[in-house]
Order: sequence, then structure tokens, then C-alpha cells
Amino acid sequence: MSDNDNEIVTTENLPMLALRGLSVFPNMLLNFDVERAMSVAALNVAAEGERRIFLLAQKDISKESPAEADLYKVGTICYVKQLLRIPGGGIKVLVEGHQRAALKKVLSDRKFFFAEVEPILEEVPEKITPRTEALIRKSVSLFDSYSSLTGNVTKEAVIAIYSSTEPGYIADYIAQNMYMKPEKKQLILETVSPTKRLELICDMLLREIEVVEIEQQIDERLRGRLERQQRDHVLREQLRVIQSELGESSDVGSETDDYRSKILALKLDGEIEKKLLREVDRLERQQFGSSESAVIRNYLDICIELPWKTLSKERLDVKAARRILDEDHFGLMKVKDRIIDFLSVKQLTHQHNGTILCLVGPPGVGKTSVAISIAKALNRKLARLALGGIHDEAEIRGHRKTYVGAMPGRIISAISQAGTRNPLLLLDEIDKLGSDYRGDPSSALLEALDPEQNATFRDHYLELPFDLSDVMFITTANTTSTIPRPLLDRMEVIELSSYTDMEKLEIAKSHLIPKQRKKHGLNLRQFKITDDAVLEIIAGYTRESGVRLLEREVAAACRKTASKIVAGDIKSVIIKTGMLEEFLGVRKYKPETIAGKDEIGLVKGLAWTSMGGETLDVEVNVLDGSGKLELTGNLGDVMKESAHAAVSYIRSRAVKLGIDPDFYKNRDIHIHFPEGAVPKDGPSAGITIAIAVISALTGAPVRRDLAMTGEITLRGRILAIGGLKEKTMAALRTGVKTVIIPAENEPDLEDIDQTVRRALNFVTAAHVDNVLDVALDFTSVKLPVKPDDGVLPIIGDGDRADAGPSIRQ
Repeated sequence: MSDNDNEIVTTENLPMLALRGLSVFPNMLLNFDVERAMSVAALNVAAEGERRIFLLAQKDISKESPAEADLYKVGTICYVKQLLRIPGGGIKVLVEGHQRAALKKVLSDRKFFFAEVEPILEEVPEKITPRTEALIRKSVSLFDSYSSLTGNVTKEAVIAIYSSTEPGYIADYIAQNMYMKPEKKQLILETVSPTKRLELICDMLLREIEVVEIEQQIDERLRGRLERQQRDHVLREQLRVIQSELGESSDVGSETDDYRSKILALKLDGEIEKKLLREVDRLERQQFGSSESAVIRNYLDICIELPWKTLSKERLDVKAARRILDEDHFGLMKVKDRIIDFLSVKQLTHQHNGTILCLVGPPGVGKTSVAISIAKALNRKLARLALGGIHDEAEIRGHRKTYVGAMPGRIISAISQAGTRNPLLLLDEIDKLGSDYRGDPSSALLEALDPEQNATFRDHYLELPFDLSDVMFITTANTTSTIPRPLLDRMEVIELSSYTDMEKLEIAKSHLIPKQRKKHGLNLRQFKITDDAVLEIIAGYTRESGVRLLEREVAAACRKTASKIVAGDIKSVIIKTGMLEEFLGVRKYKPETIAGKDEIGLVKGLAWTSMGGETLDVEVNVLDGSGKLELTGNLGDVMKESAHAAVSYIRSRAVKLGIDPDFYKNRDIHIHFPEGAVPKDGPSAGITIAIAVISALTGAPVRRDLAMTGEITLRGRILAIGGLKEKTMAALRTGVKTVIIPAENEPDLEDIDQTVRRALNFVTAAHVDNVLDVALDFTSVKLPVKPDDGVLPIIGDGDRADAGPSIRQ
């Protein structure tokens, strides 16, 4: 009868700690780190009490917050011997295993596990049988062999169990000190019989010794292979020296000699040549098959392929260049003249003047195609860089060659692809560069685009100066507002404005229709379209500054024609007005018209957008109220400020205009811009708002065939605006007869298309007072005081407005 048979087994309630990949055996010391909040809390509770804690392994070590179902059922009751708190909230703990125990129930799992456990009574044999003695000796012997093979177990640990005769302690000791998978350790922990545990330990030790021996055999093979490679390298170096002494050459030697001959043939500057030859020397010293040698080879290949001295022959024939530009593009006289000027200077000086051109205009006006035509006219190779969305400086200047996957920047790559040192480099969408924590690409472009610096441009990958002074840079942008000022300062801006309807017609006839006809396999007899039909497409199916949408609609008509011809319905098509819906569908844009009569508080303004000019109505209502000013129509801050400035000006002129001086106290003014879903902002609506408010307050109607644009000040002065060409074209489309513009914009009328100038009357005004008689009909309204003819009243603190308006036919 065993003494344990008289013991009464009772359950205990203890804090529980879930272990990941660990198991603690009775009578064993184990230290480990605890970081999880639940585990730290359980240790704190145990340390404050009897220092007893139940340690239990979890099945899946990847789970951060295990539930009861994720835990094994057998663990160990342990004593907490030592706690050491470490920075970051963790604890280093030393525990001693006391007794196996089974988990009965988890009482709490909120802040930490608190569990009811039942100690497991271990079988204690009355005497050691010969079989048990044999198992003990075999286990200790195998453990000694295992420690000798791995070197992970100290001799003292092996000696510690030589004198022991307790089979359970020996099995637990070996399991605690040898490497085995967590589930195997758990199996031994759950086995109560000491003899059975020894049998399991013997099996595991035999398998582990076999695995370790195989690992050592693999290591020996690998070590022998590496030694062979090193020996081969030494022998190869010796062979190279011997061949050098004999005047012969090996493969590696021939490779480095080939690199040297190519570098010397380039006849580079001293610094560049010396640097490349040093790289060849480094390659020669590299071990066979090393990763560094591959990096050096790639670097040398890229450097040698660069056109250090290669220049393409440039065409300096001004007449031929003019002919090519005229053939490729209709209009754009300012751009063409600037290119001809550049060629003329180059022909006289035979030097590159370092000018960087920036073509700015709305989408579809031909900025990129103009640059391509310039390259064709100059007989230069063209290399295009799309800069839109680039936000990494390394895209421009390259990566250091020490990085994995390093490569030169886009500028050097483009020049390498062009194969010449003087290509035309087109930097497309320069206004859409971004920047983030990886650097500012626009700043990286400063050196490349500065004629004073780019003769020694250094790419991060090359680490050598490359001469960009012969490169002709042309950039394109939709607007200059987003281009950084230091970058914009290095460029000469040439604006490509919107095309008129007649210009679009000529472009369609000369370029777009022939191109699309050929692209869709149609000949001149099969597909024709009248001029009136093209104008109808322009007015009813496109609303743009350029001709991109127009080309798309022409392509749609060609596709429809090809479909009908293939189906056998027709043999040829002549598209006329009235036939477009059959080919292009329902008209997309209705014609803009002016109001049927003069209305009070309704003024037509003019606005510029990235797609061209637009007319913009301003409506004003005056209501009885307390002097509130309400602005609607999705306005930006600038337009809101213009509205406040207009009301302040009107208050200062209320008596002269026949308006109640107290209108700002007893009247509410509501200013509205229709199409509220479209954001609107800009200063040039100031004069439009002022006239609309004056009309609403005086009751004088506004001429329906009139439009205006201009920025105003508090004193009523009208300041200059931009985008005049696009705005006047929008006025002509709407049917407007008279356009009021700031007097400062009078010189800009020279750039207006002749068709537009002949169709519109232009009124230039320097002050709001100049506009009143032109814009408003005062015949039905009697003003108490009217300005004297030719002499305007004093404004503010003594400023006088200019004399009456001037009308240009």
C-alpha cells in the first residue's frame, strides 16, 4: 500500500498563467519573461499571496488572448521564487515546479485567469525493478550522448541525474533540459506513470540523436563545399598570376581588360576616367560569383553606355523648321515664333543659350505634340519624362548604387535611351509633381534645369558629373500656380491659350479627320464631313479649350461609318448638320443664349476654367430685413471677399446712386451664383457682383447682351484680370454683344482672335462709375444726383476716377 493512497485529494483555487511553447515539470527551476497584461496580473496576484501559481501551456502559441478551450488540461503548480520587473511593463520570473495538476474550471478570465485545479498524485513504486533500473541507465546514457552531440547541455546537468534513482524525477529532468516540440513535452507532463515517462523519453532521445547526427552530416558537406570554393578561388588567383607572367590571359582578365579598353576609348575627362578604372580594379579583386562583382558590372555597363561624347547633328535651317511646325500645327504663332527665335540665335552664335521653355495651357491644346514637332524641326532625339505623381527625389536623381535594385534617375536614363548628349528632353506635367518624406522632386530638378549648374549634374547612382548643358529642356503644365517659384524662375513660360471654333475647324480638317479616317481604314470617298457638321460637333458635343474631345467625337463617327459599311447598309457617308445624332447620339450641350429681356439684379460675368472660358450669371435679391448679406453658390474665400468689398463700395456711394443710405440696416442682400454644385473662386467677379447689387438696390435693369469681368477695390477701382482670350470666346458663344474689361487689360486685346474682336464691342473701364451708364438702364429710375459729364466725383480720400468708358470695335 502506498502512502499516497491515504492522502485526500482536494481542489485548489489559484491564479493561472498560460505559457506559449513552454512546460514546467515538478521539482524543476525555470525562468522566463512575461509580457502579456493577463500574465503580469496573474503573477502580481500570486506574489502578493502565497506565491503559488498554476502554469499551463496553450495549444496555439500564436493566440494573444487564449480562451479556456485553447488550453491543455494538465499543468504544474509552481512556487514563484523571484520576480524582476523589466522596462516596458514586463517581468522576468523564476519559478520552481511543485506538483502536476489538472484544470477543472476557469473561475475568471477578465483581468487574469483564476482557476480551480486538482493536484495529480504521482505513483511512487515500492522498489526499483530490473526493468526500471534498465530504463534509468538507458535514459541517462542517451542523454549523455545527446549532450555531447549538441553541446547545448552542460556536463554538470548530466552528472546531476547520475546519482538519482527516482524514475519520475529523471524523466522530468531530461524532458526539461532537452529540445523537443511543445506537444511532446505536454505528453510527458500528462503521463503520470514514471516508468511510462522513461519509455517515452528513451524513444524521443533516440530520434533526436538520429536527427542531430543527420544535421551534422549536412553541415560537414556544406563546410566542405565552401572550403572547395575558397580553394578554387585561391587556385584561380594563382592561375591568373601565372598566366600574367606568361603573357596569357584568363576569362576574368579578358573581361576587365575589355572594360578598360572601352573606358579608354571613350576619352573621358580625367576624374571620370580615373573613377571608372578604379571600379574595374575593384571588379578584378572580387571573388568569383560574389554579389559585389554583379553590382560593379552593372554600374560599369550603365556608365559605358552613356553618350558622354555623342552629339546628334542639329538642323539649324530656320525655313525648314518653320515649314515643319506649320505642317504639324495650326495657329500657335507665339510658340512657333519663339522656336524660330531660338534657332536664329543658335545659328548666329553656335552656342546653346540654356533657355528652358515651359508650355502652359489647358488640356488638349497640343503642348506635348508641339514639343515633339520641335524635336523633329531641330533634328534632335526626343526623350519624354512623365512627371505626374512623382514624389520621390530618387526618381529624378537616382539611388545610391549600394542599395539593392539601385538604378540611375529618370534624366540620366532618358539620355541613355536617346543615345545622344543633346536630346530634347520633354518633362511632361511638371505642375503635378508631389513631395513627401522621401524628398522633393521639384528641388532635385533645380540643378538639372539651371543653365549655370547643369554642366556638372551629378546623379546619385553615377556619382560622376554629367554635362546637361547641351540638352534642350521643354516642360509642360496646365497651370503655373502649382509649380514651385524657384523652379518656375528657371523657365520661360509660353502660354498656349484655347482655340477658337474656327481654329478647331481648321485643325479638324487638316489633321484630325485625315488621321482618324486612316486609323479606321476609311478613304476620302467613304467618309466625308461638312464644315457645318464639324462646327455643330464643336458647339454641341464638346466643351473644351483644346481638340482632344473633338478628335474623340470624330473617331466615334468614323467607327459608326465603318460599322455601317461592313454591315452592307451603305457604301459611303457624307455627314451633314442634322445627321449627327445618328452617329454621335443626343447633343450633349445646349446652345447658350442670352435672356429674353433686361432684368434687375441679373448680370452675366465671365470666368476662366482649366477647360476654357465660361459665362457665369450672378443673381441678387434685396429683401426687407436687418442688413444681412447672404452668399450662396459654393463660393471660395476670394469671391466672398469680393462680395463684401462690393457692398462696402456701394455704401460709400449710396447717395450718388440714389440708394437709401441705411440699406445695410433695413435690407437683406442675397447674392447667388447658379450651379451650386460647381466650386467657384477667383477675384475677377468683383465688378459683376457690384453691378448686380447696384441694379437690385436701384431697380435699374441690366443690359441682357452685356458681360463683364474685373476685380474691384473698396474705392471702386477695377484691376486687371487673366484669361481674357478664353473669357471673350465664351462671351461670343453666348451671344453677348458688349464686354466690359479692366482698362489695364487693354493691351491684351492685341492677342484676341480677329473673329472675336470683330464680333464684340469692348468697353475698357478703370472705375465702377465708368460702367454704370453702359451696364444699367436708368431711364426708368431717377437718380437724385448724377455725375457731371466727363468729370467723375471724388472717391474716398481724394482719388479721382478716370474719364468715361472707351468702346473698341
